[in-house]
Amino acid sequence: MTETNRGTIGKFALLTMTVAAVFNFKNVVNNNVEIGLASAPAFFLATIIYFIPFTLVIAEFVGLNKNSESGVYQWIKTSLGGRWAFMGAFCYWFVNLFYFASLLPLVLTYASFAFFGKEMVMSQTTITIVSILVFAVATWVSTKGAKWIGSVTSIGATLMILMAFAFIIFSVAALVGGVEPATPITVKAMTPDFSSFAVMWGFFGVMAWIIQGVGGAESIGVYINDLRGGTKAFIRIIVISGIAIGLIYAVASLLMTVFVPQGGISFTNGVFETIGAVGAHFGVTADIMNRGVGVIMLAANLGSLLMWTSTPVKIFFSEIPEGIFGKKLVELNEAGIPVRGAWVQFAIVVPILIIPALGSGDINELLNIVINMTAATALLPPLFILLAYFALRKRYDHLERDYRMGSRTVGLAIAGFLLVVFSFVFLAGTLPYGQQFWLTLVYNVGGVVVFLGWAIWHYNRYMKRLRETDPEAAAAELEPSAIRMARENSEV
Repeated sequence: MTETNRGTIGKFALLTMTVAAVFNFKNVVNNNVEIGLASAPAFFLATIIYFIPFTLVIAEFVGLNKNSESGVYQWIKTSLGGRWAFMGAFCYWFVNLFYFASLLPLVLTYASFAFFGKEMVMSQTTITIVSILVFAVATWVSTKGAKWIGSVTSIGATLMILMAFAFIIFSVAALVGGVEPATPITVKAMTPDFSSFAVMWGFFGVMAWIIQGVGGAESIGVYINDLRGGTKAFIRIIVISGIAIGLIYAVASLLMTVFVPQGGISFTNGVFETIGAVGAHFGVTADIMNRGVGVIMLAANLGSLLMWTSTPVKIFFSEIPEGIFGKKLVELNEAGIPVRGAWVQFAIVVPILIIPALGSGDINELLNIVINMTAATALLPPLFILLAYFALRKRYDHLERDYRMGSRTVGLAIAGFLLVVFSFVFLAGTLPYGQQFWLTLVYNVGGVVVFLGWAIWHYNRYMKRLRETDPEAAAAELEPSAIRMARENSEV
């Protein structure tokens, strides 16, 4: 797939698509609700120990797989072979199914603020039905490809970043002008509370949210072949955007309590409460602020919805062997999107939108449930990528590529450290303290076990058929592509 006739996108479009996939002011609010000002150093720490090195890991895989259509699948196959590549791509698709359960209800909230200047009260049934309809429209639009998606995300992502910068600038201006923060910004306030096991476990669970919040750069790998400027431009953009987004998260988190005291915001309306307080200080009416913020958040979340409706499907279906699911399901349209796969995703997401609503009393509780599940499961694909990277540096470090993250020893040390951190945070995020046991068992644990178990069974069945019909193809499927790369290089 080295050549395509698809429309190409420029560097700015890719940058905004990265922002749409990664940055969301809502992540700042969610983590402030849970751990207050401790979220600021937590975001900074996540940027330093995870986002920047993980982005560099992606850059290294991109340099090795210049002709990859899907990104994640080929990256993992480089060093671990087809079985683990399939599982990694499957996990990337699977875990993002749960993301829609948190994103879609918020689209409705932002739309009500944009059009009415306030949150319209809706029943859980109404929220679920309208969310399904919105997702159906998003699925259709996402099948139109990168140019359509880029056009939408450019607007929303640009507005989101401008709002974040405005929040930072005006908050700092207020502090310089003598405003006393509603909750003082002190080292004590930013220090995590480990006074009890429950509080400590809750903090590490929130770290899963934060790592998920600064994640997403790997999703842009699916658009390598759509970018003007090639691999080097891609690497430069994701590295720059990764550093910038992480810093914006940390600074915005630090300023969250300038006008609103810690504990004074909610999951649903936190963005409006925070930005509205800044506007009120500078004389802007609440109605204008609510509508303006509503428009920005609606545009940004619609762009994010399109990105995440398209990207996981493309990663999963575009390069896995067609014999696993059948030729029709993995077939790409002229925009490089597996249309049938997109609608299969829609059919699976519908019950995922319904289940958490059964266990929640209000929308704040609903969002807390689905954010927990989304954050924990979102760590699975990076775990596979890091395992693949560790194997790459250990076994195939001699392969030529456009970029590498330090020496072999440095690469192994960074990958090993990140694997340890991920494993612990994933456990804390999967088993949130205080959540109803049946909900944790069915939704957090049961969903992962059932879906992953089905994927392993399905792949093993495919390999059994392939060994019977074409043993050589079966061996090639399981072989790491790094072996083929080394063989081709020796022949040149």
